[in-house]
Amino acid sequence: MSQPAVYIIDGSRTPFLKAQGRPGPFQASDLAVACAKPLLLRQPFDPEELDDVIVGSVSPGPDEANIARVIALRLGCGHQVPAWTVQRNCASGMQAIDSACKNLALGNSELVLAGGTEAMSHSPVLYNRPMVNWLGELYRSRSAWQKVKAFTRIRPGFFVPVIALKKGLRDPVVGLSMGQTAENLVHRFRIPRDHMDHYAVQSHQRLHHAQENGYLEEIETIFDNEGRFWDHDNGVRPDSDAQKLAKLAPVFDRPYGTVTAGNSAQITDGAAWMVLASETAVKRYNLSPVGIIKAIHWAALDPAQMGLGPVHASAALLSEQQLELADIDYWEINEAFAGQVLACVTACQSDDYCKSELGLDKALGEIPHERLNVDGGAISVGHPVGASGTRIAHHLLNVLQRNHARFGIATLCIGGGQGGAVLVENIQ
Repeated sequence: MSQPAVYIIDGSRTPFLKAQGRPGPFQASDLAVACAKPLLLRQPFDPEELDDVIVGSVSPGPDEANIARVIALRLGCGHQVPAWTVQRNCASGMQAIDSACKNLALGNSELVLAGGTEAMSHSPVLYNRPMVNWLGELYRSRSAWQKVKAFTRIRPGFFVPVIALKKGLRDPVVGLSMGQTAENLVHRFRIPRDHMDHYAVQSHQRLHHAQENGYLEEIETIFDNEGRFWDHDNGVRPDSDAQKLAKLAPVFDRPYGTVTAGNSAQITDGAAWMVLASETAVKRYNLSPVGIIKAIHWAALDPAQMGLGPVHASAALLSEQQLELADIDYWEINEAFAGQVLACVTACQSDDYCKSELGLDKALGEIPHERLNVDGGAISVGHPVGASGTRIAHHLLNVLQRNHARFGIATLCIGGGQGGAVLVENIQ
């Protein structure tokens, strides 16, 4: 028996703001509130009529515990609307959509605000373990003499900071950073450095083209308390070229690697939302759906090969929906790394990979380059990890509408060795 339809009513996002070496102007909850307010203001229902607010966030600030609830209250949803936070690394925003879909399909909810937010520039700098132990000793000291003795035991090494973001981008099980797992794929599929740099340049060119042609209407202008405003993704480099990128040194496998800052996703702050509804809510509020979440599928694989997660999740999704790769009109594969996206495209066309790793009889097929990330991706847009899953799903629907197409798949690789994919249908 087919599950009840989950309708996409509307969506929005902030501009994605590239980290500039210091905390950005907005906390994660600020970003989410800033783009949700205009989204909710144009709906025919009040915020108090939502059944759920679900937010994906990997590393909310220390004063944003259960950040979804903080956001919901700031949005005026009232005390009676439940709000909860989900975390699935880079796919946290997609997990929020999936959690909403399950509640809607089960009849537990009728109207849900689901999305993701991340302020990666605010990722904390922590004390190391020796310093934490020393501080504990100092706080336990009662007399002045005990405090003096504690200070005699402090060492310079206690002041070496722990960069939480760097820790978060490293897999503790296999001991590899996300960039090192991308190097694994580049080596496995023999992807040339110049192909990666060319792909990165094209990501910037495509985003710039989208900005110039007004294709990013989902972006809401956001303002800080001093009246400054942001209205576009500011990590785009229209003047980027392969010759410039070729001069960049490898970051994750020195000196022999090929993954650089130029062909990797940017560290970014941003938030994105979707309003999802059941058929009952559509009729009750006289809503005008723009799309349907047809299905979401999750897959897992070796953490050292995590960048291939989109292939595994998409293959399972296609099989479940009895679709061929050729049935999909447009694709969004989150651009964690240029080499990782190119590896996914190559794996889909590989008989050997699809047979040995996916258990298929033949290759999935070719993802046409002109149908993949047509308005750029995380290399140019940025990748605020909690928000990207929502951004690519919502933007994919906009691409389908613009091109009068029906089906699209948005998919991500996930640190820890997973993949997520969502099938979106344009019904306009």
